[in-house]
Amino acid sequence: MRSEVRRRPIADPTLVGPVRMPDSTVTPLVSLLRRLAIAMGALVATALIVYFGRDGYIDNNAEGSPISLLDAFYYSTVSVSTTGYGDIVPVSDAARLWTTIVVTPLRLIFLITFVGTTVELLTERSRQSFRIERWRSRLRDHTIVVGYGTKGRAAVETLLGDDKRPDDIIVVDTDRAQLDAASALGLVTVTGNATRSSVLRIAGVAHASAIIVATNRDDTAVLVTLTARELSPTIRIVAAVRESENVHLLRQSGANSVVVSAETAGRLLGAATTSPNVVEVVEDLLTPDAGFAISEREVEEAEVGGSPRHLGDIVLAVVRGDTLHRVDSSKVDSLDRGDRLLYVRKATPPDED
Repeated sequence: MRSEVRRRPIADPTLVGPVRMPDSTVTPLVSLLRRLAIAMGALVATALIVYFGRDGYIDNNAEGSPISLLDAFYYSTVSVSTTGYGDIVPVSDAARLWTTIVVTPLRLIFLITFVGTTVELLTERSRQSFRIERWRSRLRDHTIVVGYGTKGRAAVETLLGDDKRPDDIIVVDTDRAQLDAASALGLVTVTGNATRSSVLRIAGVAHASAIIVATNRDDTAVLVTLTARELSPTIRIVAAVRESENVHLLRQSGANSVVVSAETAGRLLGAATTSPNVVEVVEDLLTPDAGFAISEREVEEAEVGGSPRHLGDIVLAVVRGDTLHRVDSSKVDSLDRGDRLLYVRKATPPDED
């Protein structure tokens, strides 16, 4: 029996530019303020130790004068910064012991805090590189959204409403502002033109379960579809086009589903003038996290042999194999094992309506 050896991801620095992992919830300002607070805490603690043990310290520039609180802060500042002018020094055994076991560790904390900030900035690129490679090694069955305009954003909202995890969605776009908006939702983004195979490879198209093509141009949608189908013959491709005359081009390019965005919006606009309630119901059905929603599920064992029109759920269609049948079709009068039902489910509890 052949066993697979899982290789440790090797960092690829070329991915740091195009791939952007979701930002940390802690802002840089908050992180900096936290480090500053730690450093100031070390400084204050050192000053208090010196002040309360001032009898064990001597000021070489003012012999005989007691160490004041200002002197204690001065000594702490030059001590923790390792400057050390030697004007204020511990002379008693107790003061030297406190300096050894307490002040020195505080000095190290002070230095590590500030030096660590500089080192972190210098190593950020390497850290991001390893983080990206670790993410790519676990990337499977995700959804790629090409274009994060109005259509792409709505598609992502629908996926998240259907309990899709943000980790399983990758947004590809060339607009930095759009990518920033996607990153704010916790999505991984890839900067680049999705018509290029190298960009789709970075997005993991070979291991993706679906790709949503939501570009603003029909010719771009065709090229993205062709590229995606060439790289992954089994991936499900859903594309949006503006003109219905380009639907056959998307189909021939390898798209499984094509949505004509302009005509669909036009039909809803026309229907709203005579039957506004119909438009409200359609919008409700297309919103997965509120009111009613259209969902898909497998036929349960108890439902096999029965009619889809007599079920408790409102069934709209039956998927048998790769063919979609309307609920009133005679071919699906009796449900078979393996059939899938498109039905209307309640997305919002009754008390939240």
